[in-house]
Amino acid sequence: MENLDSSVWRLHRRIPSDTSIGSSLAVELIEAMARKGWPEDDRFRVRLAYEEAIVNAIRHGNQCSVEKTVDVRLECDGRRVRIEIADQGDGFDLATVPDPRREDLLEVPGGRGVLLIGEIMNEVRYSKSGNRITMIKTRSETPPAASDRSNRER
Repeated sequence: MENLDSSVWRLHRRIPSDTSIGSSLAVELIEAMARKGWPEDDRFRVRLAYEEAIVNAIRHGNQCSVEKTVDVRLECDGRRVRIEIADQGDGFDLATVPDPRREDLLEVPGGRGVLLIGEIMNEVRYSKSGNRITMIKTRSETPPAASDRSNRER
C-alpha cells in the first residue's frame, strides 16, 4: 500500500567542501523517501541527481576549497522532493555549458551532470548568479503490480 504521507521531512546543513559528507546527506534523503513510500526507481533517480549536483557544487563551484561551504536544504513528503544546493563559488552561466551530445564531446569523460539532472528532475532552476540549484521531483505514478492487474482482469 502506498504511503502518501503529507507531513514534510526537512534537513538543512551547511557542509564543508567534501564530497563524502555531501553524499552522506543523500542517504538521509533516500531513507526519508522510503519511509514515505516513494518507489525505488524514483529514489534511485533522485539520489543520482542529488549526487551530480552536490559534486558540481563542491568541485566546480567551490573548487574543493576547504575555506568554502555548501548549503544543502532537502524536503520530502509523499508526493514531492525539493533539493536546494548553494555553493560559495563564482557561479556559472547555463548557456555556456556545452551539450555533451555534440559529436565532438561524445567520448569526453564528464560534462553530463547538468543534462542528467534536467532529464531526471521535474523542475530545475539555477540562480542568476549560477551558484544555487533548486530541483523538484514529483512522485511517479507506479503501475499496479502484475499480480494485481491479473486479479482485476478476471
